[in-house]
Amino acid sequence: MAVRLRLRRDGRRHYAFFHLVAADSRAPRDGKFIEKLGYYNPNTDPPTLHFNHERVLYWLQNGAHPTETVRSLLSREGILLKLHLWRKGKTPQEIEAAYEAWKAQKAARKNSSI
Repeated sequence: MAVRLRLRRDGRRHYAFFHLVAADSRAPRDGKFIEKLGYYNPNTDPPTLHFNHERVLYWLQNGAHPTETVRSLLSREGILLKLHLWRKGKTPQEIEAAYEAWKAQKAARKNSSI
């Protein structure tokens, strides 16, 4: 069974929001899924993202493939950075230190552009 991390549409007409789910690649977009991992609401300004980082990393480490949209959202959240460091053989402390440094750099960049 090939597992994909994908967005599952929810909400009403003209006001969609999405749940990040782990699903069998053969299942329909809004059909059966294995686990709900978070949500994405593009209607707010800025868009709201909330993911369970540990579970997303678990699925990625065990071979789940994200869709292109999900890949960009995970990259924006820094989850793919954690996965990259894990694959390089870094310790959990090194991974968290690098992630916190990345978050601080991102916040500084955001504040300097305002």
